[in-house]
Amino acid sequence: MKAERDRKRIKEFFELIGNPYSLRKYTSPVLVYDILDDEVRYSVWEEDMLDRFGLENVDGWDKKENALFCPDWMLDDEDDYDDDDDDFDDDYDDEEDD
Repeated sequence: MKAERDRKRIKEFFELIGNPYSLRKYTSPVLVYDILDDEVRYSVWEEDMLDRFGLENVDGWDKKENALFCPDWMLDDEDDYDDDDDDFDDDYDDEEDD
């Protein structure tokens, strides 16, 4: 489970999924989300409420969306970094040496 506090990123998420969600009722909105099987489950919390109860106590989700419509920053997971792209760089370096 992750929490995004950047208001611009939260707005970007709602624009991409096509949901005209209004953040005006929140002083400091936090998008709490989890990605499971190409589906993003999410809720919007007030920052002070989330700080008080903790991310680990978030139970339940407001909505679910297909992960296909989510921004890259939401889907990027540093733990899943693929090293296969490094092979291409090695091939390119060999060609320069010729």
